[in-house]
Amino acid sequence: MLTGSLVAIATPMQSGAALDLPALAKLIDFHVANGTSGMVVVGTTGESPTVSVDEHCLLIKSALEYARGRLPVIAGTGANSTAEAIELAAYAAQCGAHSHLSVVPYYNRPTQEGLYRHFRAIAEKVSLPMLVYNVPSRTVADLATETAVRLAEVSGIVGIKDATGDLSRGSELLNALARNGRRDFAVYGGDDLTGLPLMLMGAHGVISVTANVAPKHMSEMCSAALTGNIAAARESNNRLLGLHRKLFVEANPIPVKWALAEMGLIQNELRLPLTPLSPQFHDTVRTALREAGCLN
Repeated sequence: MLTGSLVAIATPMQSGAALDLPALAKLIDFHVANGTSGMVVVGTTGESPTVSVDEHCLLIKSALEYARGRLPVIAGTGANSTAEAIELAAYAAQCGAHSHLSVVPYYNRPTQEGLYRHFRAIAEKVSLPMLVYNVPSRTVADLATETAVRLAEVSGIVGIKDATGDLSRGSELLNALARNGRRDFAVYGGDDLTGLPLMLMGAHGVISVTANVAPKHMSEMCSAALTGNIAAARESNNRLLGLHRKLFVEANPIPVKWALAEMGLIQNELRLPLTPLSPQFHDTVRTALREAGCLN
């Protein structure tokens, strides 16, 4: 089981929005040097809705090549078509990914039974360990706690990214898994603002947007929380609170890509329908970066 700070890594792009693979390699070096425990490639922060299938596969393959085993790579493989999700998962397995992250199907609004069968079908077809990703603010469909507990009994489904941002939901999930004897089922926070309290309730880490720009501090915060050093965890988290909030002044990954560009790590390029961070928020995000020690 992976624990700690797992970055939901941004996808660098060149002027004109072509993929910038050399910049991706540099970002991965940045995370290796700063203690990130693992990374999710081509997730929400990686602009998965705007890349083609071929680009999606290229990003998975390239991330694994650049990581060179120095940190685990979790491949984003979600789709609202079960068949497409299976194909992406199979490709990730073929490339040697550590595991894959599959989001709750969006737009077509499946029932809880449909969600259960969707994820079970993927797990039955592809042997690569799977993390389920629940982010109802984006997908509309919401994976119920009862369904998540059912999925924990499916061979090959090893964990969940809980991006509800709702600590009561997270607590209910952790308690339900414990009652079923499944403390070994990995639970990761998917919301930076609630990541620390969720870990203190028993979660195993955070799949983080903030870690894109503050990997060392996120790694230290997670490590302190998971080893019971609450004072140190709180101190680190307090330093990051501005980023936890301000990296969401507009839809992710708009602010974090601007922040990475401000730090000189990538170009500030996104694909439509996403647009660059509105000028009115530049000072807001810049101040949060300075408070966290990411900028002088």
